[in-house]
Amino acid sequence: MELLKDILRLVRWSNLLFLAALVWLMEKWVAVPILDKAAFGEQLPWYVLLLLTLAIVFIAAGGYVINDYFDVKIDRINRPDEVIVTRTISKPAAMRLSLSLSGVGVACGLACAAILHSSLTLWIIFLIVPGLLWFYSSSYKRLFMVGNLIIALLAALPPMLVALANIACLNARYASLMPYLSFQHDLLAWLGGFALFAFLLTWIREIVKDMQDQMGDRELECHSMPIVWGEKWTKIFVTGLILLTVALIGHLWYHVLPFPIGWSSLSTRYIAVLVIMILSIVGLLWAAKIPSEYKTCQQVVKLTMLLGMLYSICIVRGL
Repeated sequence: MELLKDILRLVRWSNLLFLAALVWLMEKWVAVPILDKAAFGEQLPWYVLLLLTLAIVFIAAGGYVINDYFDVKIDRINRPDEVIVTRTISKPAAMRLSLSLSGVGVACGLACAAILHSSLTLWIIFLIVPGLLWFYSSSYKRLFMVGNLIIALLAALPPMLVALANIACLNARYASLMPYLSFQHDLLAWLGGFALFAFLLTWIREIVKDMQDQMGDRELECHSMPIVWGEKWTKIFVTGLILLTVALIGHLWYHVLPFPIGWSSLSTRYIAVLVIMILSIVGLLWAAKIPSEYKTCQQVVKLTMLLGMLYSICIVRGL
């Protein structure tokens, strides 16, 4: 039982649940309402959606395990009480677990691409991502900004994979009509918007995490942003990302979203709460001095990302 608990902690079970829920939200509350509005109805069969979800979850789980495999020395300094690899799970066992999880994820992803008769895009993504996670964990994460951007891009993938899967399904059924189906642009725009939000919030979170983990990163000569630039300039950069995120949300709310902009609108009230949450990160960031305070800031970023993804309920109400 203790071993099972450690394995669940190792694969970050709560993050995996979030990923599974995110795929479901993007499909059921974003893609399907857009397709319904265009009188096409839901396109992805349930088993394809299941395969897509399993592919994302298992590949992510394998990535979490291999990350801890390579981070044993750093984690012994930054979070000694949370080290699992070498304490209850040996390094060879962790390596086998990571390869098994990634293998299952790739198999599910390729099966999904095959069923959808997809173009090379889905095939390439499911083949490349596990390798990218491996190289991120072994070396890229120690390079200036490179690791942060890789994780941010991977966080943006689930909404885009839902879009690509639906377009592949439409293309298989209505190939001759595809040039005339304008709603596919709405599909890409909406899911791309959620992907961009996930990218920016994950980038912010990864930099805050680097500030939390400075002690171990310095010991192993990592070139993270706070080590290269210092905390002050890193905080200025993160503040800029936060303000950019707020500016983009404001632009979408006022110029793009097809909902009323008055205070009586659910969309307006939701976005107001979301913007307040995002701006609160600035105060927490500048007040943070010690690892536990950066951890609190990081958790607020994760909560804000969850809140942003739940904005999809407004799409169901508005479309």
